[in-house]
Amino acid sequence: MKTFVKRILPIFIISLLCLSFVQGIARADEQVLLMATTTSTDDTGLLDYLAPLFKADTGITLQWTATGTGKALKLGENCDVDVLLVHDPDSEKKFVEAGFGIDRTQVMYNDFIIIGPKEDPAGIKGLTSTEAFKKIAEKKAVFVSRADESGTHMKEKFIWKTAGLPVPDKEEWYVQTGQGMLVTINVAAEKKGYTLTDRGTYIKYEADHQGNPPLVILCEGDKYLINQYSVIAVNPEHCPKVKYDLAKKFIEWMAGPEGQKAIADFRLMGKQLFFPNADATSK
Repeated sequence: MKTFVKRILPIFIISLLCLSFVQGIARADEQVLLMATTTSTDDTGLLDYLAPLFKADTGITLQWTATGTGKALKLGENCDVDVLLVHDPDSEKKFVEAGFGIDRTQVMYNDFIIIGPKEDPAGIKGLTSTEAFKKIAEKKAVFVSRADESGTHMKEKFIWKTAGLPVPDKEEWYVQTGQGMLVTINVAAEKKGYTLTDRGTYIKYEADHQGNPPLVILCEGDKYLINQYSVIAVNPEHCPKVKYDLAKKFIEWMAGPEGQKAIADFRLMGKQLFFPNADATSK
């Protein structure tokens, strides 16, 4: 028995070493694309839905970090990721013009909405976004801002400016979270206040409350509330080690028939969260 153990043990150890070696090669050969994106694409579950479909079609594993668009663009500028999925067109265009990104391509949109308590203490229901912001400031009603340079925060600042008002960041009624969208919505609910959100994240919030959320949609549908998402490859001339070939495949997939159909098919509570609108001319 001892002789058998002495003979079989080295064979067993060698087998384990060989297996580890093979697995190491498999991991080394695995194609991994690193992406920085917004909290809305992560919080809604869209990326958990898209990633396995993308891998099935291309063999590429998508890994991502979710943050505000401003921070996502900074990750691209610092060469920490290969590709971006973001939603602040003005910042994106500056990013490309500065030489940090290339191949900017529109892939989908939804819209922003203003939500608040059902009682609507500021009386903004049915108003345009600029009228609503004026009313909130006039009534000094609680407004909760992400205050994180995200696409949503940039849109909020744009609406304050378009309404002819400064961003009220020194006012007691203006609460700044510095957090993602779902956290900000929950803070607004706790304080019985208003906030600006993308519709996709709101639908997720609504689903989390079985269709009866504390905050409801009060303002929607005006021309300032379109929420466009684009994919941008990090420029390999700026970041030589970036996986541009994989980023290019992701852009092509998102803008192609498979990705566009997957975006259209993604739903929560039977509601469509994002609408495909690939436009290869939006470099």
